[in-house]
Amino acid sequence: MTAGLKTIIALSFVLAIGFLLVILSSALWHNYLPLVVVATYVVAPLPNWICSRCSNPDDFMETAGNAIVDFGRFFTGFLVLMGIALPAVLAHSGAISIPAMAMSIIGGLLIYGTIVSFSMFFREQEEF
Repeated sequence: MTAGLKTIIALSFVLAIGFLLVILSSALWHNYLPLVVVATYVVAPLPNWICSRCSNPDDFMETAGNAIVDFGRFFTGFLVLMGIALPAVLAHSGAISIPAMAMSIIGGLLIYGTIVSFSMFFREQEEF
């Protein structure tokens, strides 16, 4: 029980640092465009979740195709890559500064890494 609680506390701390970096990347340079990255990292796990629920409606047959699961992974990867590339494109165009870009990318990676870690640590086990 304490290992689960320690994991939740540690992952919550890392998530808070990620959000802090993204918010500071906007607030320190008085430009709030890097906050768009938060939306991509919040929406990124949804295609994986939706496609994994839709992939195998039959519990008795395990031979169903994995095309929908692959599509969900592709779309999740696209959203994560967009969360990294969007600050780079904004910095390249001069809309945000380079330090704001770096803070936004690092914060975004911490946010998505925490989301992935939560799903890995607290995945329900199969009963078979």
